[in-house]
Amino acid sequence: MAISLTERDRKVIWHPYTQHKDIWPPIPVVQGKGSLLFDDKGNTYIDAISSWWVNIHGHGHPYIAEKIYAQAQQLEHVIFTGFTHEPAVQLAERLLPLLPGNFSRVFYSDNGSTAVEVAIKMAIQYWQNQGTPDTGDNPPPANGSAPRQSSKPRNKILAFRHSYHGDTFGAMSVSERSVFTASFRDYLFEVIFIEPPTRENIPGIRSLLRERAGEIACMIYEPLLQAAGGMRMYEAEMLDELLEEAKTQDILCIADEVLTGFGRTGKIFAGEYLRHNADIICLSKGLTGGTMALGVTAATEKIFGAFLSDDRRRTFFHGHSFTANPLACAAALASLDLLQREDCLSRIQNISRRHIEFGERMQKFPVVKNLRSLGTVLAFEINTGRDEYINSIGTALTQEALQNGLYLRPLGNTVYLMPPYCITEKEMDQVYTFLVRYLESFQTAGGRAADERAERTGDR
Repeated sequence: MAISLTERDRKVIWHPYTQHKDIWPPIPVVQGKGSLLFDDKGNTYIDAISSWWVNIHGHGHPYIAEKIYAQAQQLEHVIFTGFTHEPAVQLAERLLPLLPGNFSRVFYSDNGSTAVEVAIKMAIQYWQNQGTPDTGDNPPPANGSAPRQSSKPRNKILAFRHSYHGDTFGAMSVSERSVFTASFRDYLFEVIFIEPPTRENIPGIRSLLRERAGEIACMIYEPLLQAAGGMRMYEAEMLDELLEEAKTQDILCIADEVLTGFGRTGKIFAGEYLRHNADIICLSKGLTGGTMALGVTAATEKIFGAFLSDDRRRTFFHGHSFTANPLACAAALASLDLLQREDCLSRIQNISRRHIEFGERMQKFPVVKNLRSLGTVLAFEINTGRDEYINSIGTALTQEALQNGLYLRPLGNTVYLMPPYCITEKEMDQVYTFLVRYLESFQTAGGRAADERAERTGDR
């Protein structure tokens, strides 16, 4: 008798973010089409979270598939030092004018975490190349101007509480100390953490920047939406005030738009809501339409210029085996084609509108708190237990959603929707109807039945 794919998986696979002691049998997905995933028994599941936020145009898009196939027949990969190729150059040429700011250079990597690693390393070495005291021999800066004088080296990084920037060590270091980073706490470098800016705390944050500007190399932030930290949203006006102060103090600004890029917030990039732009921007996830792994770190000419020198020690010594993979770049170009079509932009606006309307209906549930939406993202907390990732109500909701043909994956008790832009009106209705019924059941039972389910299933 043939062994099922699920059983084969359980013998050899280690899944991410999964406690295998009591893992639910993983569902064998054999096909994806549009917003739907198909398992080996013919069941379908609406992918309401875009497969970890990456799949913006839906699964199995024929246009992207055709472009990948055509590229695979011509050039699948080549080392990206000493060589170049059309998809990488063309993608950079198309991306740079779209980015919110005056970016001039694109550095390719593999994913969101590596895009952040690249950005952090760029910012740190930028100041070393400028001739801050921590370089030892204090060489003159690349642009020929007088070296900056400071009593302390600019080697500190400013980051937000509740942030998440990835799972590599640099990305973990600039992320909130949480269950994700607890095992590695002693190995992470020191970071100055601040709360996301609000009307109440912005005066204090601006004072902090003025007091410690001489030691802060850069500030990294997820503009307007902190995703893995609980889909936390904050005001563009307050972030602008913070960016204004950072610019005044010559603190480099790194925008992590790995999630927020490519239409998620209602605009192509979240930075379009802001008056002040970043010096470095990180992209991934929706970059390739969710089809291939690819990361981008784009920098301004100011950043790039600090690495131009006759001294080879000022070279940016960073790279990946699959830097600028032609197949991934071809997928990204195809995804951009689709994203910039008028019908795609209208679908993004429609999802945003429907989330707002559905949110008004959700206000009737006392168990729902902190309902918020931004573009194609809708989020709220179920008011049971602590607000944290390991709150097991999320697992209970996921299992019930799967039984109803939906895939939702709450962050603990934070429930969110982030569908692909191709989702149909009928599919959206199915998602909304399920959530209403689930919350009605939860509320009618006083939360007892759901809590019992959560206790049985635990966090997976």
